[in-house]
Amino acid sequence: MLPALLLLLLPALSPVLAWIPVEDWESGNVTASVSESGQCVCHVFLPDTTFPADRVEHMQEVTKDLMLEVEIQMNKIVGFEAKLAVYLQDLTELTIRVNILESSPDKYIKLDFELLRIELREFEALVSQLKNSLNSSSPIFDSLYTEIHNMTLIVNQLESYDESNLAVFRIELAKLQKKLEDCQKEQELINPDIGNCNHTGILALGKPMVLQLNAHLTPGSIYGGWGKDSKPLRGSESMYFFGAYSSPSISDFYLYSNYDKLILRSAFKHHRTPNGWAGLGSNFIVHGNSLYYQRNSPLSMAKLNLTSSTYDYRVISAASSKFSYSYSASQFLDFAADENGMWVMYASEASKGKIVIAKIEEKSFGVEDQWNTGVFKEMVGNSFMACGVMYATRSVDVATEEIYYAFDTKTKEEKHLSIQFQKFQDKYTNLDYNPTDQKLYMYNNGYYVSYNVKFDKE
Repeated sequence: MLPALLLLLLPALSPVLAWIPVEDWESGNVTASVSESGQCVCHVFLPDTTFPADRVEHMQEVTKDLMLEVEIQMNKIVGFEAKLAVYLQDLTELTIRVNILESSPDKYIKLDFELLRIELREFEALVSQLKNSLNSSSPIFDSLYTEIHNMTLIVNQLESYDESNLAVFRIELAKLQKKLEDCQKEQELINPDIGNCNHTGILALGKPMVLQLNAHLTPGSIYGGWGKDSKPLRGSESMYFFGAYSSPSISDFYLYSNYDKLILRSAFKHHRTPNGWAGLGSNFIVHGNSLYYQRNSPLSMAKLNLTSSTYDYRVISAASSKFSYSYSASQFLDFAADENGMWVMYASEASKGKIVIAKIEEKSFGVEDQWNTGVFKEMVGNSFMACGVMYATRSVDVATEEIYYAFDTKTKEEKHLSIQFQKFQDKYTNLDYNPTDQKLYMYNNGYYVSYNVKFDKE
């Protein structure tokens, strides 16, 4: 009976038997007993027969992710190895450069040190990145950190160690080179082509040459003028003249035999205007050993012979006392001289305040020709003549002046220009061109100032 029952139960128990060894049949998982009717009864306690497929799938996904992460990290390592090889080569070259600087301190500049520090910071950042990515505290990294730190200290020490003061020397050398370049640019201005008007006009002015405060040594003497004879007698080529006042009134003039005497304030002659010959404005010049200035009453051109001390005058009936330059009142007649002779500029009511250019015939001391310009005198700071062309100036700002207008008496054409130049002081009362040295002479708020003039020869 028992064998038959077991055979009947075997198919049902086969899944269980696959999980239960024979030696465990009597271990408590399988029990046997005989019922009252004499039948054999087996009690089998089956375990959970459900297969853990979800856990297996999770393990497969985790394994796949781990393999992918390993592959990524391996690729990173390969990439970092390549970068490390490059940076190690750069570090070697950097070490060589530091050694050169250490052995030859006279070959460095400040920029070299800054570049070295930048490269060292890049190396340090790379080492940190490698260390963090590999999550490693290998002695190799510590060694690299130490080497970078030591090289940084060497660079800092080399920069601070300047026994020959080379950094300061290089700065001063750069300044000197800049001055040399400026000097070379000014060279053409310093060596002008005297008397040659074969050009198209003024191209530029040099930097202001400030000699000193006027001979009176008074900043309050803001009115006046200075310069050289534009047509000197033989033996008087080095003579300078000067006159300065606290008001537009002209009362005296000083003559100096040369530049040194001017600087030393050692005049060889002093002319004081007699009664009835007082001047007005700061527009006087010396030409042909005579001083030309604006007489106060009547309003006229006055002439003082510097040798004989004799005076003469001529009235320009059209000249008006209503129009003056913007920088100074009472400048009604402005005298000028250039390669073509003597000139006087004024404005009249007929010209409606615009400047009129008059050519002076020197022997007769009269006006031989005149031209009407298109520029209003009251808008002009000052004006001068050069090679028959009148140039008018105006202020750009407190430190900059501009030649903005030109009128050519030969072609009767006018031009609008923008030739800017520096001023020592804001306002000035006298500006005249001298053809003997091609310079502009300015009396700038009590100071002697001059400019080299460069003409456009192209």
